[in-house]
Amino acid sequence: MMEPFHLIIGGKLVAGASTMPVINPATETSIVDCPRADEAQVNAAVAAAKAAFAGWAATPIADRRAALMKVADEMEARIDELARLLTSEQGKPLDKAMEEIGGSAFILRALASLHLVDKVVQDDENGRFVEQRYPLGVVAAIAPWNFPISLLAVKATPALLAGNTLVCKPAPTTPLASLRIGEIFNKYVPAGVFNMVTDANDLGGVLTAHPDVAKVSFTGSTATGRKVMASASSLLKRITLELGGNDAAIVLDDVEPKSAAKSLFEGAMVNSGQVCLAIKRAYVHESQYDAICDELEVLADLAVVDDGAKQGAQYGPLQNKAQYDKVREMIADAATVGKVHGGAALDRPGYFIRPTIVRDVPDDARIVREEQFGPVLPVLRYSDVADAIARANDTDQGLGGTVWATDKARALDVAGQLETGMVWINSHMNINPFIAMGGAKQSGMGQELGQAGLEEFTQRRLVFVPA
Repeated sequence: MMEPFHLIIGGKLVAGASTMPVINPATETSIVDCPRADEAQVNAAVAAAKAAFAGWAATPIADRRAALMKVADEMEARIDELARLLTSEQGKPLDKAMEEIGGSAFILRALASLHLVDKVVQDDENGRFVEQRYPLGVVAAIAPWNFPISLLAVKATPALLAGNTLVCKPAPTTPLASLRIGEIFNKYVPAGVFNMVTDANDLGGVLTAHPDVAKVSFTGSTATGRKVMASASSLLKRITLELGGNDAAIVLDDVEPKSAAKSLFEGAMVNSGQVCLAIKRAYVHESQYDAICDELEVLADLAVVDDGAKQGAQYGPLQNKAQYDKVREMIADAATVGKVHGGAALDRPGYFIRPTIVRDVPDDARIVREEQFGPVLPVLRYSDVADAIARANDTDQGLGGTVWATDKARALDVAGQLETGMVWINSHMNINPFIAMGGAKQSGMGQELGQAGLEEFTQRRLVFVPA
């Protein structure tokens, strides 16, 4: 029998004001009833974090680092338990869940190894300017349902290392593994430093608008990001937003079609397409278009879509019914304007959709203009690379992008014209925890990972010392 789940408030494991079911997306059945906080419990969590702030901020950074390293150690020691829990609520295949838990421990260690030291920015006969960094206070960290543990690590680690205290809120549909990992954090930090509350998408505004929350770190859709920003604006809170992307791949005319198709397919279908940095649109030169589309369709037919808990599953279900319904609707719309290959829902319980390739689709189709966040790849034809770049940039989002070519100099030239926060050449999602990333346009603001990501959780103070 599964051990009960609790909110974490002020160092204590507490019951929610009510409960809510957590659904296994592969079976559409309830896994367990999860605690659900009310507004009073959110306020209590913020109050606990505020009370713990002074002591934690005064704790030497070496001790804060040591506590975080212990969290990573226990995550790794419990990787099998945590991965199975993650698969049951998120849907991803078990091997991918293992990668997420293990990768999160790696991210945690990497980010916890960073330092905050005073920097002399100028020193002359008049004196010197010294840059210092100090923590902000209570941080609200709100994570999404596609990579709930990785993104919890990305937010919680630098926030705590910098000396802030936390109130974390996982996505309502994937709270279970996060609550277990919250218990681990709670074991190694003083009471009130790490708090976690769950909701049914009804308490985010209470948390982000709370007068005692100094910073909000949010990952999710652009639409929700706008609401978070509006909620935080009245008190000028510090804010980091990592939002949606409609990432384009530009495939030049010198690629080997079979290899390029394999890379495109993997970049689009990773986590059943539920990745903000997944390839959402592919612009392929007319000389390679038919060959690459044909190969993509073969790969879609070969993909193994099944319950993530079953051995051999390559792609699991979509995580929740709302997203499943949205993607099904977008595929149906695409079929009216282009040629759809795949996209069938499995004739069984669960939010399963087979990988879908859409070809000969116009640029104004919904499947091209909107982020699908599902196992769907529209492929668009071009003849002139300048035209492909302009079409790729014709969006209000700018998270990432890829360029595929044999001639790397040509690829670099194209990459330098894409209006995104990140571009990969002949690779995809090559992410280094020591290198900061952030989105352009309406794909977000601020940086995550690396030294710049750590400094997002601090206030810069400039001190002048006369000679």
